[in-house]
Amino acid sequence: MKHPPQKQCFDRDYYTRFYLNCDTRIRDEKHIPELADFVFGYLRHLHLPVRTVLDVGCGLGEWKTALSNRFPKARFQGIEGSDYLCREFGWKKGSAVDFRLSKTYDFVICQSVLQYLNDRDAKRALGNLARHCHGALYLEVVTTKDWRRHCDKKATDGMIHLRSGSWYRKELRRYFRTIGGGLFLARKAPVVLWELEEN
Repeated sequence: MKHPPQKQCFDRDYYTRFYLNCDTRIRDEKHIPELADFVFGYLRHLHLPVRTVLDVGCGLGEWKTALSNRFPKARFQGIEGSDYLCREFGWKKGSAVDFRLSKTYDFVICQSVLQYLNDRDAKRALGNLARHCHGALYLEVVTTKDWRRHCDKKATDGMIHLRSGSWYRKELRRYFRTIGGGLFLARKAPVVLWELEEN
């Protein structure tokens, strides 16, 4: 499935189905808090500050809640393409492809966004994420292998662009070092990694 049959509409029905309805949602309410424990724990281990956080495709704001519980003094900026969510939560309207902010961030999150972009826009989005990140990026995206082997097709949105993991790794290597668990370290970040900490 290279190209979606139609453009997904990120309205109230979409978020109710995939995030709020207990019978059809893609993950339970413990997923983000458990993931945040790992991610923020790893960033602490690397002595990376978490003072400013940018969430691109921030959705319902689950990462903002996780951040406030762990780093209450950190400043959070959410970027969201859904008109519905911008109205509901007051997020800044923008696309991962071409949003522009005047600063860079300690930590950038982009979860379940890039699979909705074609190849050209996904490449542009990765460059844009790198432009705004001077610390670490958490990236989650469904690959072709994930779709074939791991995704519950009844609970996962299938109107997506599928690409190989190697496609993403090649593009990410231009800007980041892979450190595992969906985390990528900006090449300019002043962090020393032991050899086996890099993938």
